[in-house]
Amino acid sequence: MLWGRSRLPVLAEIAGPADGSRAWSLRRRDFDALGEVLSPLLEQRVAALVGEGDEPAIAATALASAAAASGGRAILVECDLARPRLAAQIGLAPSPGLHEYLRWEAEPADVLQPVALAGPAAAAGGQLVCVCGGRPATKAETLLGLQSFSHVVVKLRSAYELVVLLAPPVLAEPAACHAVAAQADAAIAGLPAASSRAIRSAVRRLPPPALGAIAVSG
Repeated sequence: MLWGRSRLPVLAEIAGPADGSRAWSLRRRDFDALGEVLSPLLEQRVAALVGEGDEPAIAATALASAAAASGGRAILVECDLARPRLAAQIGLAPSPGLHEYLRWEAEPADVLQPVALAGPAAAAGGQLVCVCGGRPATKAETLLGLQSFSHVVVKLRSAYELVVLLAPPVLAEPAACHAVAAQADAAIAGLPAASSRAIRSAVRRLPPPALGAIAVSG
């Protein structure tokens, strides 16, 4: 009933990492659930994953991994430049990243990090690439509002079958989140099973249509 009133349907439900655990992997049923989300997204091409807390990053990583596991080319771009955390979560180099690229301090080849898929996704033949946020930025909304950011999204759209933009927090940094969402074709919320009405309302007010939510259970 709660999700029905929010008008933000649950597209898939996945399990996040266990409390206190540094290791996390998708279960087979998570891949199956996310596979049903991919068909409309692959037509859209660029999706912004939004929300608050850790759930958007978990949902974004899961969705990009599922796209690669289906045999496609997917890229995950961390746009939360104020508090970049993706590198630590999945074991990548923290910089150079999007921050350095937007400041013309790094070339595209410097920031693209391929990710080796394991488990049920390993034999699919897909490709997953990540761009981490880089060093923390104090004015993320300014950097994300630059033409260079919109330009890089255009280039990624032509190179990958699915581009997943991990947006800044929708409530804590609305201007930065809006700047990222404005470059996407669709928005998907990464939310805990019980989420606040404020988050769901903020997601629905973003520029692209909100397709629904990926619910992440603890």
